Amino acid sequence: MAAERTQDRERERERERTVPRIRLDLPRERRARFLPEYDPEAFGRLSERIARFLGTGRFLVWMTLTIIVWVLWNIFAPGSLKFDEYPFIFLTLALSLQASYAAPLILLAQNRQDDRDRVNLEQDRKQNERSIADTEYLTREIAALRMGLGEVATRDWIRSELQDLIRELEERRDLFPSGDSHGSDVPDR
Repeated sequence: MAAERTQDRERERERERTVPRIRLDLPRERRARFLPEYDPEAFGRLSERIARFLGTGRFLVWMTLTIIVWVLWNIFAPGSLKFDEYPFIFLTLALSLQASYAAPLILLAQNRQDDRDRVNLEQDRKQNERSIADTEYLTREIAALRMGLGEVATRDWIRSELQDLIRELEERRDLFPSGDSHGSDVPDR
């Protein structure tokens, strides 16, 4: 019985050595890739720089000068130094290649800019919502203060009430003159 258990353990160990056990608590080993890896963010920044350069006057001047030199060289240079004869097939190929790379790079830069604009618009929208909520809150607070101030006695109101009371006391004094000569404030009964 013990010998069978020992044999079972040995078989289990042998199987673990031959068949690797997949562990979910460990990251998988990296597989060899045939395609090169790149950082999409760095590639995006590079494409934006290229697209920005393609949209400048400097690029147009350099491209124009290059084409003029290319054409003049291949027209007026000695035959052995010409590398692209009259229909300028190689120049056409170079310009087509440049255009085929420029268009996707420009589109990639535009997509990245659209993503940034979308994030900025979302942030602006949220900020506007917060501003509107703050404005509504302040409006309600000001309305509550105005309603509360309607119930508060102001200086002018107190002054007018005191003046009314003084007038009323003077009228009573005139109507009911005090004939009290004893100096007592308790009237006779």
